[in-house]
Amino acid sequence: MKIKQLSLAVAFAAAVVPVLNLSTTAQANSTNTILSTTPMTNTSYVRKSATGWTYNLGGTASNMTFGKKTHYLKNYPNTTWHATQKRYIVKKNGVKYLYYYVTNGRGTAAGWIWHGYLTPKSYAHTATTSTSTTGNGTYAAILSAAQAQLGKPYSYGGNGPSAFDCSGFTKYVFNKALGQTLPRTAQQQYDSYTHVSAANAKPGDLIFFGTSTANITHCGIYLGNHRMIDAQLNGVITEATNVSWWHAVGYSRPASLS
Repeated sequence: MKIKQLSLAVAFAAAVVPVLNLSTTAQANSTNTILSTTPMTNTSYVRKSATGWTYNLGGTASNMTFGKKTHYLKNYPNTTWHATQKRYIVKKNGVKYLYYYVTNGRGTAAGWIWHGYLTPKSYAHTATTSTSTTGNGTYAAILSAAQAQLGKPYSYGGNGPSAFDCSGFTKYVFNKALGQTLPRTAQQQYDSYTHVSAANAKPGDLIFFGTSTANITHCGIYLGNHRMIDAQLNGVITEATNVSWWHAVGYSRPASLS
């Protein structure tokens, strides 16, 4: 009798195990779902490899669709991609993914791309001894030279006077207004001069943005009252510094201004 009961128990367990295994298998979603879409600090990336496409994403939050593939990274070997939004998605396979909305420097290519296809852009730190001396002049001269560039287009690597990138703009303005030569990159400009706190920042100081003081990705000329003039993807504009998509990490003072 005991042997018969044991046999029945084994048979019952054998029948139940497949059912239990089936219940632990991840279930696929019927749609792609958007968990969140938020602005991010304008961050520069380059491709990690030649693999990867940008997409036009459509649909709704509960039923997101992957539209047309727009740009293949293989065709953009030296492009700097500027990420300004991030989106978390749960795909139909049940896996969570992070996508960035990126634009190239000229604004001719844009789309959503899986973040794993990109890597942060690094800048070489070169010696700047001959170009990092502190200047003297007036804030009025800086402001006049900066305002004269308003409306000019953004161009990655642009040194002016027809187009600028962020550090090309600050370099041009200081040279035009004071005859002072700043280092070329935003990181070098941050590293080369006296740092001041946000509370002590004055009009004419440089304001810097990025993920940390060792990863400066953007800069502008501080105007005071949380305003600046800078060269960004929309060209040379005056804008607020205390908004969610800018993450200020420091200020520097290339010149003593009156």
